[in-house]
Amino acid sequence: MTPPRVAFFSDSFHEVNGVALTSREFARFAADRDYPFFCVHTGLETRYSKDGEFESFELVNSPWVLELERDLAFDLLFFRHRSRLGRQLRGFRPSLIHVTGPSHVGILGAMLAYELKVPLVASWHTNLHEFAARRLDRKLAWLSPRLRERCVELAERGTLYWTIRFYRLAQLLFAPNPELVRMLSVGTGRPTHLMQRGIDTSLFTPERRTRRGDEFVIGFVGRLSPEKNVRMLADLERSLRAAGIHDCRFVIVGDGSERAWLARNLHRATLPGVLSGESLAEAYANMDVFVFPSETDTFGNVVLEAMASGVPAVVGGSGGPKFLVQPQRNGYIARDIQTFTQAVAELRTHPTLRERMAKAAREDAMTRSWETVFSRVYGQYDELLVNAEANQHVQHESEDSRSEEHGDRQGQHPGHQKISERLHLQARAVGRHGARDAG
Repeated sequence: MTPPRVAFFSDSFHEVNGVALTSREFARFAADRDYPFFCVHTGLETRYSKDGEFESFELVNSPWVLELERDLAFDLLFFRHRSRLGRQLRGFRPSLIHVTGPSHVGILGAMLAYELKVPLVASWHTNLHEFAARRLDRKLAWLSPRLRERCVELAERGTLYWTIRFYRLAQLLFAPNPELVRMLSVGTGRPTHLMQRGIDTSLFTPERRTRRGDEFVIGFVGRLSPEKNVRMLADLERSLRAAGIHDCRFVIVGDGSERAWLARNLHRATLPGVLSGESLAEAYANMDVFVFPSETDTFGNVVLEAMASGVPAVVGGSGGPKFLVQPQRNGYIARDIQTFTQAVAELRTHPTLRERMAKAAREDAMTRSWETVFSRVYGQYDELLVNAEANQHVQHESEDSRSEEHGDRQGQHPGHQKISERLHLQARAVGRHGARDAG
């Protein structure tokens, strides 16, 4: 079967986050197979490029942006790209347009899908409502607890409402964990499928471990921002010290607005900033346990990277990461600071248990590949297009049937009616032409 011509509009591509990683891997998957693929995302300049069947259109942000994080912004003047992008996209002739969310890039994709009359596909990657709630809660710290809670609740509910409205525009949806699949399916009434993540197990591997010694290393990787709940790491250090465990060191990889606070409030911590490639893989492999307190992540790519590196994970009870962890096998699911402390302490005091969980974590990560993930996505594309073609055929038959009924009521065949209409138009044209000649 000929692969569909996919136009992919991504919220993030060059940045260091889960959406960007998934987008880059998806583009690589299509390029490696020479599938027709048109990739749209932000970049340092507005430019178009083409390499075989792979086409790319990068959009530079204007100075008028709503900055949500250092690597996350909404361009308020995104509409200026519509004309040029639309021309390139018409030349590509997409079978469908796939957007990754209601960013300015995603909104452009949805508008062009409507203009080109092609199916719109949308994948959910970020819990924007929870993201907004965590940010607002921090900014309204000066309000009374009751009023602040009410404001945050209204903001979260409103953001979720409008995000769901955006996803209703699509004919096919994807989500990274079972909870979100159910929420989107119910909230939009659209067919929703699971789209998880893969892992490069040759890059992330226990073989990159170089550290020696008895020091116990607790690791975290990700954006250092409020929605990741990273201040809990300082609470965890205090709780471990109160339990008599003093030989732990934190390695916190990443950057963000909370980095300075963490540097001030953690006693034994290394914060190397953003790492990538082999440097990141080595940092993972040298951890003894990976702690991820975020309650807003929809999947948790970093949890999977840690597991592939042979590191047991302790994750929160909300969000997508809990679907990656099998308690007592490859990690723990913790509900509060007490259970986080108990899990880390158990791994610290029982080296044999940690080694067994490390082995299981690696084994479980080995079963996940990007190829499997994206092959399933393309399978859902094919099904969508087949159904769309069938619906279009039924619609045309219905229109023909109504036309025939109308022709019967007029006492003539609809084909005869069309001929007579054409003859009438031709007669009028001849008449106008003759009048000009006479003049």
